[in-house]
Amino acid sequence: MDPNAPYPSRGRDSKEASISPPPPQRTGSASSLHKSGHVIAHSHRSSFAENLRGLPPSPRNQRHPSFTQAAIQELLNHPPAPRQHNPRFAGRDWRDVAIGELVSKDDVTWVQMDTTVEDATMALLKNTSSNVVIVREDPSSSVPISTFDYNDLNAYILVVVGLANPGEDLVQLYDAIAKKAQARISIPLRDIQPILRKESLVTLQGDEDLPKAIEVFGSGVHRVLVTNHNSQVVGILSQLKLLEFFWNEGINFRAIDELYPRLLRDLGVGSQQIIAVNADSPLTEALDLMNQEGLSSVAVVDNGLNVVGNISTTDVRLLTNATSLPLLQNSCMHFISVILTEEGVEKGKDSFPVFYVNPYSTLAHTVAKLVATHSHRMWVVESASPSPSAPGTPSLGPTVLVPTPSSSQNSLTGGHFPSVPPASTLPGTHLSGRLIGVVTLTDILNLFAKSTGLNPSDPSEQRARRRRSSSSSVRPSIESARASLDIRR
Repeated sequence: MDPNAPYPSRGRDSKEASISPPPPQRTGSASSLHKSGHVIAHSHRSSFAENLRGLPPSPRNQRHPSFTQAAIQELLNHPPAPRQHNPRFAGRDWRDVAIGELVSKDDVTWVQMDTTVEDATMALLKNTSSNVVIVREDPSSSVPISTFDYNDLNAYILVVVGLANPGEDLVQLYDAIAKKAQARISIPLRDIQPILRKESLVTLQGDEDLPKAIEVFGSGVHRVLVTNHNSQVVGILSQLKLLEFFWNEGINFRAIDELYPRLLRDLGVGSQQIIAVNADSPLTEALDLMNQEGLSSVAVVDNGLNVVGNISTTDVRLLTNATSLPLLQNSCMHFISVILTEEGVEKGKDSFPVFYVNPYSTLAHTVAKLVATHSHRMWVVESASPSPSAPGTPSLGPTVLVPTPSSSQNSLTGGHFPSVPPASTLPGTHLSGRLIGVVTLTDILNLFAKSTGLNPSDPSEQRARRRRSSSSSVRPSIESARASLDIRR
């Protein structure tokens, strides 16, 4: 079912069938098989065009197109994923669903403070369900102290290769960590805690209802630890997992389901203040940008601000061995080609995830893409109006900051990496458009919370915590635009 199309009423098909004209009846012709053989041989053979002269015109000629060509092409290239409904939620109000019903102990992976960064990274790579490992003091403890995820791994890699920008009070620590790593000396998680930008650990009991979780996530928190009455962690609930639940079970929750057919433009969801990275910039620019701004992903654009790809902190899994280090100085466009190659190897086919929507996309279309790509945000691009009577995308005047590629960094090409194709030749890029905004999981869950009478707090508080506190670690180009820039979601 197309997420961009309104939900049809159940009686619609039968009604249309009753008013549709009967199909034209085929009549005998001079070439009919009911004629005798010698008549067929000696009579005038009617041409194909003559046989069609008496037929009524096709009813399609009187139909007005309900989809633009672009919309049809989008559906053909990226059909919506089917929504799998769980029968145990049928007939239930979502407010009565317990948080514990959405989580599993299989999502919980523990490491200790004295676990090496290398071993913690291996545990993180194996835990594909939650993309995080929980840190405790020692194996005998059940109290979570911290977490280790791909944002932390990104920060660690930048320190090791000497590309981090520490404040004066951390320069000595950063240098010590880099030297140990380069000398292949094991480094425990305990030693790198000061370089990690941590969110507050938020825990919720499994028997609490979903309204509490949606308020927390709508306030900008990305993840909560779910505990039992003995304070033992029994699962991990993330923004994405909660959104996936509402997407799959929305048909059971009318208040949520009624939002899906509405357009992003009409809902006013998302932000026009965005940060992107140029496709020709070295990969380190994107990694550093995400680290400094507390972002989980960043848009990659060409010189015309057209979206050509997406890089997320999860992609740093491709940088966890020494042979991948040349990628850091290659371009973002090159890294995108590596990501696509890896996905093709893993899935057995070519893959080009689409990380963008437009103001005329429905909320259902947007949520379906977020769930399908397991992304934290969708980039909003300019689009032509879907109908002749409606105006095109207005000139919204978005704030788009694209740091200038560093001219001092030389590109290093590893022989085992694919060559860099032009951005325009990558499959799917021609369907993109100029970047004008962003819609995040926080935006959507905040909308869900407010539309159902809940009162989430201002997400900007969480965004501020994810920023680097040291002003000296922020590039001047970003700091100068700070007054009009806000995408830390």
